[in-house]
Amino acid sequence: MSKKILVVDDEQDIMDVATVRLKHLGYEIIPAVDAEEALVILQKVTPDLILLDLLLPKMQGDELCKRLKSDDKFKKIPVILFTASAVRPSLPESMEDMGADDCVLKPFDPQELLSKVKKFIG
Repeated sequence: MSKKILVVDDEQDIMDVATVRLKHLGYEIIPAVDAEEALVILQKVTPDLILLDLLLPKMQGDELCKRLKSDDKFKKIPVILFTASAVRPSLPESMEDMGADDCVLKPFDPQELLSKVKKFIG
């Protein structure tokens, strides 16, 4: 059975690249375009990993991450943030505050993404 990755990003090109690369390695991809859709999906499916954009419509990614990491059902699921490189200087502190496990800078190197995914779920 393939490992499931919930990809939460409102940028279609990011979603497409991540989906193609990860599906090619045998992962099952569950897409969500915003945090609200992700929360609905999480009521039905428990992914092995979450790739989460920080800048989302309706609810920001940091808020979703905090909610997930404070919930016993989801807190052990690794969360890798997608974020623009402009946010990088304050990222280590904010990642710790959110409970995120790692990050990938946009525009991302597909090999870096695959490496970080493998680090958490093989």
